[in-house]
Amino acid sequence: MKTKVMLLAALLGLAISPLSAGSSVTGKYVEARTAEVFTGGCIMGSEAETVGKQAVLAWKVDRGSFNGISLDGLSVVAAVAGDRNLGIQEIGGGRANVRSAVFVDDRANAAQRIALVAMATELSKGVVGNIVNVTPAPIQFADQEHAVHVAAGQVALDVNKHMTHDPTCGAMQWFHPFSSLTDAAMGVAEQHMFTGTSLGTKWSDPNKRSAFFGTFSY
Repeated sequence: MKTKVMLLAALLGLAISPLSAGSSVTGKYVEARTAEVFTGGCIMGSEAETVGKQAVLAWKVDRGSFNGISLDGLSVVAAVAGDRNLGIQEIGGGRANVRSAVFVDDRANAAQRIALVAMATELSKGVVGNIVNVTPAPIQFADQEHAVHVAAGQVALDVNKHMTHDPTCGAMQWFHPFSSLTDAAMGVAEQHMFTGTSLGTKWSDPNKRSAFFGTFSY
């Protein structure tokens, strides 16, 4: 608990300070939310105000540094819960108020953990905000030919990269990834789960066209 409090205090200090020089980082990213990202207008109309309030975002650094701290091979995962659809502003609504539980690679040292959280906050364009818990954990992030697998603490995410883009019933892409990406594709979240208690909500939302994946460079 003392470690978590100290880390959160350091992050708050970082949040009100200018970003340090020396950020050049590349890697892999995947997310899933509790709303379809590719669907018809009728489904989107019914979901827009009722679901899509939760999401999992995960980054794996291939190489590079953030705020001058080397992050080669390390990962960070965030579970996010809001008071409304997290993507509602893209279709004309207001921005959600969010709470985030962050899992940092347990191989990282203290400085790397702070840099990983700062990177997730920056690359998510604020979606990872109001961080209530930062937990070091073993993180699995496997980017395979047909799927992406992530496991960290109370988070489990499996995304099938092969998704049908059938435009029947006016199906279309409604949202964009939360993270800044150099490329992006949509996938099917075959498993999408958060079982923790820190956000005041848990979810399991499998087998939906609710995922994005790709590479990032910052």
